[in-house]
Amino acid sequence: MEGDSVTLESGLTEIQTADMMIWTFGHSETLIAEIIKDTGRFSTYEGPDGRFRNRLKLDHQTGSLIITNTRTTDSGLYQVINRSRKTTYSFNVTVAARLPVPVFSRTFSSSSSSSNCSLVCSVFNVSHVTLSWYKGNSLLSSISVSDLSISLSLPLEVEYQDKNSYSCVLNNPISKQTQHLDTSQLCHTCSGTAALILAFITKKCRPCCIFL
Repeated sequence: MEGDSVTLESGLTEIQTADMMIWTFGHSETLIAEIIKDTGRFSTYEGPDGRFRNRLKLDHQTGSLIITNTRTTDSGLYQVINRSRKTTYSFNVTVAARLPVPVFSRTFSSSSSSSNCSLVCSVFNVSHVTLSWYKGNSLLSSISVSDLSISLSLPLEVEYQDKNSYSCVLNNPISKQTQHLDTSQLCHTCSGTAALILAFITKKCRPCCIFL
Protein backbone atom coordinates (compact mmCIF):
# COMPACT_ATOMS: atom_id res chain seq x y z
CA MET A 1 0.00 0.00 0.00
CA GLU A 2 1.26 3.47 -0.88
CA GLY A 3 3.05 5.10 2.07
CA ASP A 4 3.88 1.82 3.80
CA SER A 5 7.30 0.19 4.09
CA VAL A 6 8.20 -3.09 2.43
CA THR A 7 11.11 -5.44 3.15
CA LEU A 8 12.57 -7.60 0.38
CA GLU A 9 14.39 -10.57 1.91
CA SER A 10 17.91 -11.41 0.70
CA GLY A 11 17.52 -15.13 1.38
CA LEU A 12 20.20 -15.00 4.09
CA THR A 13 19.91 -15.11 7.86
CA GLU A 14 23.36 -13.58 8.23
CA ILE A 15 25.81 -12.09 5.77
CA GLN A 16 29.26 -13.74 5.70
CA THR A 17 32.58 -11.96 5.15
CA ALA A 18 32.89 -13.21 1.56
CA ASP A 19 29.41 -12.05 0.51
CA MET A 20 29.17 -9.51 -2.31
CA MET A 21 25.59 -8.55 -3.17
CA ILE A 22 23.77 -6.06 -5.35
CA TRP A 23 20.11 -5.04 -5.51
CA THR A 24 18.66 -3.97 -8.87
CA PHE A 25 15.34 -2.46 -9.99
CA GLY A 26 13.46 -2.90 -13.26
CA HIS A 27 14.16 -5.01 -16.30
CA SER A 28 17.08 -2.69 -17.07
CA GLU A 29 18.57 -3.89 -13.74
CA THR A 30 19.33 -0.42 -12.41
CA LEU A 31 21.69 -0.65 -9.44
CA ILE A 32 19.95 0.59 -6.27
CA ALA A 33 22.02 -1.04 -3.47
CA GLU A 34 25.37 -2.74 -2.98
CA ILE A 35 26.96 -4.79 -0.20
CA ILE A 36 30.63 -5.80 0.08
CA LYS A 37 30.88 -7.34 3.50
CA ASP A 38 34.66 -7.60 3.92
CA THR A 39 35.13 -3.85 3.30
CA GLY A 40 32.03 -2.88 5.27
CA ARG A 41 30.34 -1.36 2.21
CA PHE A 42 26.57 -0.96 2.56
CA SER A 43 25.45 1.55 -0.06
CA THR A 44 22.09 2.58 -1.48
CA TYR A 45 21.45 4.65 -4.60
CA GLU A 46 18.56 6.89 -5.57
CA GLY A 47 18.27 5.63 -9.14
CA PRO A 48 18.77 7.61 -12.36
CA ASP A 49 15.52 9.56 -11.90
CA GLY A 50 15.98 10.02 -8.16
CA ARG A 51 12.84 8.06 -7.30
CA PHE A 52 14.41 6.24 -4.33
CA ARG A 53 16.10 9.27 -2.78
CA ASN A 54 16.32 8.83 1.02
CA ARG A 55 13.92 5.87 0.93
CA LEU A 56 16.17 2.80 0.79
CA LYS A 57 17.78 1.01 3.73
CA LEU A 58 19.85 -2.15 4.05
CA ASP A 59 19.68 -4.63 6.89
CA HIS A 60 23.35 -5.00 7.90
CA GLN A 61 22.79 -8.50 9.27
CA THR A 62 20.78 -10.14 6.49
CA GLY A 63 21.32 -7.86 3.49
CA SER A 64 17.58 -7.42 3.03
CA LEU A 65 16.37 -4.24 1.29
CA ILE A 66 13.82 -1.96 2.98
CA ILE A 67 11.83 0.52 0.89
CA THR A 68 10.18 3.22 3.02
CA ASN A 69 7.30 5.56 2.20
CA THR A 70 6.42 3.48 -0.86
CA ARG A 71 4.94 5.03 -4.00
CA THR A 72 3.04 3.54 -6.91
CA THR A 73 6.11 4.23 -9.08
CA ASP A 74 8.06 1.75 -6.93
CA SER A 75 6.11 -1.09 -8.55
CA GLY A 76 8.23 -3.39 -10.65
CA LEU A 77 10.90 -6.07 -10.68
CA TYR A 78 13.56 -6.21 -7.93
CA GLN A 79 16.50 -8.61 -7.87
CA VAL A 80 19.17 -9.41 -5.32
CA ILE A 81 22.27 -10.98 -6.85
CA ASN A 82 24.84 -12.59 -4.56
CA ARG A 83 27.95 -12.72 -6.70
CA SER A 84 29.97 -14.80 -4.25
CA ARG A 85 27.28 -17.47 -3.86
CA LYS A 86 26.07 -17.16 -7.46
CA THR A 87 22.42 -16.87 -6.43
CA THR A 88 19.66 -14.55 -7.64
CA TYR A 89 16.27 -13.88 -6.06
CA SER A 90 13.55 -11.90 -7.87
CA PHE A 91 10.55 -10.00 -6.51
CA ASN A 92 7.62 -8.51 -8.42
CA VAL A 93 6.34 -5.65 -6.28
CA THR A 94 3.03 -3.86 -6.76
CA VAL A 95 2.32 -0.74 -4.71
CA ALA A 96 -1.36 0.19 -4.76
CA ALA A 97 -2.56 3.76 -4.24
CA ARG A 98 -4.56 4.49 -1.11
CA LEU A 99 -8.25 4.51 -1.85
CA PRO A 100 -10.32 7.66 -1.29
CA VAL A 101 -13.39 7.55 0.92
CA PRO A 102 -16.64 7.46 -1.13
CA VAL A 103 -18.87 10.53 -0.82
CA PHE A 104 -22.66 10.77 -0.96
CA SER A 105 -24.89 13.33 -2.63
CA ARG A 106 -28.59 13.59 -3.22
CA THR A 107 -29.98 14.09 -6.73
CA PHE A 108 -33.23 15.63 -7.88
CA SER A 109 -35.01 15.42 -11.21
CA SER A 110 -38.51 15.77 -12.60
CA SER A 111 -38.64 12.01 -13.12
CA SER A 112 -37.77 11.18 -9.51
CA SER A 113 -40.44 9.28 -7.62
CA SER A 114 -42.16 11.22 -4.86
CA SER A 115 -41.83 8.18 -2.61
CA ASN A 116 -38.12 7.59 -3.17
CA CYS A 117 -34.93 9.37 -2.26
CA SER A 118 -32.36 9.40 -5.08
CA LEU A 119 -28.72 9.23 -4.02
CA VAL A 120 -25.33 8.93 -5.68
CA CYS A 121 -22.10 7.48 -4.29
CA SER A 122 -19.02 8.98 -5.96
CA VAL A 123 -15.24 8.65 -5.94
CA PHE A 124 -12.69 10.69 -7.84
CA ASN A 125 -9.34 10.02 -9.51
CA VAL A 126 -9.34 6.24 -9.15
CA SER A 127 -8.24 3.32 -11.32
CA HIS A 128 -8.51 -0.48 -11.18
CA VAL A 129 -11.29 -0.40 -8.58
CA THR A 130 -14.87 -1.54 -8.02
CA LEU A 131 -17.57 0.70 -6.51
CA SER A 132 -20.55 -1.08 -4.94
CA TRP A 133 -23.78 -0.43 -3.06
CA TYR A 134 -24.73 -2.87 -0.30
CA LYS A 135 -27.95 -3.32 1.64
CA GLY A 136 -26.76 -4.97 4.80
CA ASN A 137 -24.47 -7.71 3.47
CA SER A 138 -26.30 -8.05 0.16
CA LEU A 139 -24.81 -6.57 -3.00
CA LEU A 140 -27.25 -4.26 -4.80
CA SER A 141 -25.14 -2.91 -7.67
CA SER A 142 -21.55 -2.33 -8.67
CA ILE A 143 -19.36 -0.77 -11.32
CA SER A 144 -15.71 -1.49 -12.11
CA VAL A 145 -13.00 0.41 -13.93
CA SER A 146 -9.58 -0.63 -15.14
CA ASP A 147 -8.67 2.59 -16.94
CA LEU A 148 -6.33 5.26 -15.71
CA SER A 149 -7.48 7.83 -13.19
CA ILE A 150 -11.16 8.67 -13.64
CA SER A 151 -14.23 9.40 -11.52
CA LEU A 152 -17.03 6.94 -10.75
CA SER A 153 -20.62 7.45 -9.62
CA LEU A 154 -23.21 4.83 -8.67
CA PRO A 155 -26.89 5.75 -8.08
CA LEU A 156 -29.26 4.34 -5.47
CA GLU A 157 -32.91 4.92 -4.71
CA VAL A 158 -34.34 4.26 -1.26
CA GLU A 159 -37.79 4.82 0.13
CA TYR A 160 -38.31 7.63 2.59
CA GLN A 161 -38.26 6.37 6.17
CA ASP A 162 -36.27 3.32 5.01
CA LYS A 163 -34.51 1.98 8.12
CA ASN A 164 -32.31 -0.57 6.36
CA SER A 165 -28.53 -0.33 6.55
CA TYR A 166 -26.85 0.80 3.32
CA SER A 167 -23.17 1.23 2.57
CA CYS A 168 -21.02 2.19 -0.39
CA VAL A 169 -17.78 0.25 -0.80
CA LEU A 170 -14.75 1.08 -2.92
CA ASN A 171 -12.23 -1.74 -3.26
CA ASN A 172 -9.28 -3.05 -5.22
CA PRO A 173 -7.52 -6.42 -4.77
CA ILE A 174 -5.53 -5.06 -1.83
CA SER A 175 -7.79 -2.81 0.24
CA LYS A 176 -11.20 -1.19 0.51
CA GLN A 177 -12.94 1.91 1.84
CA THR A 178 -16.48 1.72 3.21
CA GLN A 179 -18.86 4.64 3.77
CA HIS A 180 -22.09 3.93 5.66
CA LEU A 181 -25.21 5.77 4.59
CA ASP A 182 -27.30 7.70 7.09
CA THR A 183 -30.61 8.16 5.26
CA SER A 184 -31.92 10.46 7.98
CA GLN A 185 -29.23 12.97 7.08
CA LEU A 186 -29.64 12.90 3.30
CA CYS A 187 -33.27 11.93 2.78
CA HIS A 188 -35.36 14.69 4.34
CA THR A 189 -39.07 15.30 3.87
CA CYS A 190 -41.28 18.33 4.40
CA SER A 191 -44.42 17.51 6.37
CA GLY A 192 -44.27 13.97 5.10
CA THR A 193 -43.84 15.03 1.46
CA ALA A 194 -40.53 14.99 -0.39
CA ALA A 195 -39.83 18.47 -1.64
CA LEU A 196 -37.11 20.51 -3.16
CA ILE A 197 -37.59 24.21 -3.67
CA LEU A 198 -35.03 25.80 -5.88
CA ALA A 199 -35.56 29.50 -5.38
CA PHE A 200 -33.89 32.63 -4.27
CA ILE A 201 -34.35 33.04 -0.54
CA THR A 202 -36.86 35.83 -0.12
CA LYS A 203 -39.25 36.88 2.60
CA LYS A 204 -41.99 34.84 0.93
CA CYS A 205 -39.83 31.74 1.10
CA ARG A 206 -39.18 31.77 4.83
CA PRO A 207 -41.68 29.01 5.72
CA CYS A 208 -40.51 26.82 2.83
CA CYS A 209 -38.53 23.64 3.22
CA ILE A 210 -35.23 24.14 1.43
CA PHE A 211 -32.57 21.54 0.82
CA LEU A 212 -29.09 22.80 0.13
